[in-house]
Amino acid sequence: MLSLGRCKMHEKHELGIWGFAFGYFACYAPYSALTKAISDGSLPGLARPIGGFELLPITTLASLVGMVAFLTWKRWWSYAGTREIFGRRVPFPGRWTFLSGVCTACIIGTTTLAYTFSGVSIVFMMLLMRGGLLVIAPVVDLLSRRTVRWYSGVALLLSLGALLVATVDHASYAITAVALVDVLVYLASYLVRLRFMSRLAKSNDRTEAIRYFVEEQMVATPVIVATLVVLALVGHGSIMLELRRGFVDFWSSGGVLAGIVIGLLSQGTGVFGGLILLDARENTFCVPVNRASSVLAGVLASLTLSTFFGARSMPRTELVGASLILAAIVVLAWPTVSARWRAARAPA
Repeated sequence: MLSLGRCKMHEKHELGIWGFAFGYFACYAPYSALTKAISDGSLPGLARPIGGFELLPITTLASLVGMVAFLTWKRWWSYAGTREIFGRRVPFPGRWTFLSGVCTACIIGTTTLAYTFSGVSIVFMMLLMRGGLLVIAPVVDLLSRRTVRWYSGVALLLSLGALLVATVDHASYAITAVALVDVLVYLASYLVRLRFMSRLAKSNDRTEAIRYFVEEQMVATPVIVATLVVLALVGHGSIMLELRRGFVDFWSSGGVLAGIVIGLLSQGTGVFGGLILLDARENTFCVPVNRASSVLAGVLASLTLSTFFGARSMPRTELVGASLILAAIVVLAWPTVSARWRAARAPA
């Protein structure tokens, strides 16, 4: 009986990551499409195009509400560490989860900005950011002394192949200095975040994983909201003035509802993406699952924009890259699927 119980728990563990991957995909596709449409001004009802920095205040405020609502709905606040403040015990992050939350805040901001740069497609920016993260994953595993299994390595190579194929025609894209900085901050933040996760939370102890997730989430969105408020109040330079417009003028732009939806979907990607990365398996397995979901979502978003909003059609190279991502998903999923198939055929 004990053996059967362990088998069922292991099976649930194996399949859970794919449910999180679907949730990530389901949130990311409309999130990236709406973000691109609102920044291009192609979304119906907009008075004008909305710049990326102007969009950040409404989306991060909506994400903050979504974070509180999700943790309350799941009753996960009790997993967090606590500290006594004014005589009451309140949820409080640890030192390392606080730093991980700050990195997550950087990831949230840079991801939203990535889809607002003029002249750069969703899939191209996605592949730059995701490809860099795919390179980081085995480095973190090496530092953490985790074993990288053969199918994780194959999926990693396929995912990197998708990046290379999709960037063959890179000369047709404009990469500004701001866009490049956005990508570099994104990758540096993930490097630190994955390192902390590997040391503190990637195990079969569900309680530790949830604790880490809750403490990281309760830091990430409040940090980015507070940072945006301070920068908007300072108001020097074009970026800070654009942030101020996001707090003051955005409400008459016709994009308030879209901005709220983008923020809630962004929080959804943060929830499902974090749970994928906290899976006990090596980063070289979890990161391709996470990245493949977002790249496929980006493909769907690009097809939606080109079909209904007049955006440019996807180049053939990006479609080939997406096909390689699908192959990587098959490679990653095959051990779990084949194990279930063998178990179903085994005599009782």
